[in-house]
Amino acid sequence: MSDAAHSDVIVIGAGLAGLSAAAALSKAGADVKVFERRPYIGGRAYSYEHPALEETIDSQHVVVGCCTNLLDLARQSGMADSIRWYDELVFLEPNGQRTSLRPGKLPAPMHQTLSFLRAPMLRLTDKAAIASGLLRFLRGYPQDDSESFDSWLKRTGQTERAIRHFWEPVVVGALNDTFDRCSVKYAGKVFHESFLRSPEAGRLGVPAAPLSEFFAPIAAMATQAGVDLRLKTGLEFLEPTPEGRWSLRAAGEAFTADSVVLATDFKQTRALLNSLVAEEREKDQLNAGFEAFVPSPITTIHLWYDRDVTGMDHAILLDTRIQWVFAKSRIRRWAKERGSYCELVISASWPELEMGREEILSSALNEFQMFFPAAREAKLVKSSVLKEARATFSVTPGLDRYRQPQTTPWKGLYVAGDWTATDWPSTMEGAVRSGRLAAGAVLGDRKRFMAQELPPTGLMRWLSRAGT
Repeated sequence: MSDAAHSDVIVIGAGLAGLSAAAALSKAGADVKVFERRPYIGGRAYSYEHPALEETIDSQHVVVGCCTNLLDLARQSGMADSIRWYDELVFLEPNGQRTSLRPGKLPAPMHQTLSFLRAPMLRLTDKAAIASGLLRFLRGYPQDDSESFDSWLKRTGQTERAIRHFWEPVVVGALNDTFDRCSVKYAGKVFHESFLRSPEAGRLGVPAAPLSEFFAPIAAMATQAGVDLRLKTGLEFLEPTPEGRWSLRAAGEAFTADSVVLATDFKQTRALLNSLVAEEREKDQLNAGFEAFVPSPITTIHLWYDRDVTGMDHAILLDTRIQWVFAKSRIRRWAKERGSYCELVISASWPELEMGREEILSSALNEFQMFFPAAREAKLVKSSVLKEARATFSVTPGLDRYRQPQTTPWKGLYVAGDWTATDWPSTMEGAVRSGRLAAGAVLGDRKRFMAQELPPTGLMRWLSRAGT
């Protein structure tokens, strides 16, 4: 390997974790290469051209105001203006009843109190149970992740309607899983950050462009900073050298690096680390940790109509399989004559993995038309069903002990990805944090590149003690 090209750092993977690590390291003066086996950036957060429909589709990802590292990266790369922000969450019931939760004039944590008290989707007993539950997250959320959210709901006496109309749509939508497979730690984090900490922390941001286009400025920023980004370049070989460096082969070429960051998902990282372990006992220990990670699916239904059928940009649907509706044509500000494009999101969609396209589409259309009757009169021009079996990972109770830090037992080898120890669930923010933490670890200062957290506002400045 004497003729191999040498770099300070080679990053494997051009998802959000890899791009975040590469951008940070390059700006700090390191010579960085990024290898991505796919022909596109973004990892699991990507979009692609559907060959039959001649449309660009993706699985909808959202941002909230407390995603400080993702938003910091967006500002640095110039993509912040591509996020459409909303202060209101709209909940729709099958009977046509509509509930809007939005900030009012009261200080945090009471900024949504007035709209909450007026919420027709909940009865007085439901609201009392929810208020009692939220008070438990007022000062923070538990650091211990051993209890399931299902257990917490029973322990705190939540009503059946409060669960269906508040806790379920928020938790399943945010964590992409059922209550028994979510720990109270991460569910509590969602409610503390999004509903209590400050109005800004809970704002909903929706990308106003297909994801690969949305994230393109991050790749552009990285390359402008000197990163050598190579697509269609899969890693074929990785091993430490006697000199304390790393030897790699990718797309038939030989490389060496002082440090390597594996910004890959837990399945691919497991395979790469296994290739470095000779002893079967060590492999068993390594694999035991990775076996704790369980992928969780998302199914999205894409509908193109000849006209606007929703009259709103997005909504949470109650008492259905569909959790979210995003009117992407409205969010992206399409011209009226271009028609309407809606995406329906089914989180934790294990049943849909076993269903055929027509069965999923038929059920989704029936539910969608129940909430938006205008869809019955409009012409459905095109449709598509996208199943993502490995969309996220489940934040199951006790998983934190298996979420490894960005350092590894091998000198100069680091890992990144939303599955690593970030104190966040499986989100775009978690991925960016992991990349920045890995970049900091490479330079010996783990938190060097981390953005500041949003400060609590109002009364939360004295009440909040997140992560207690």
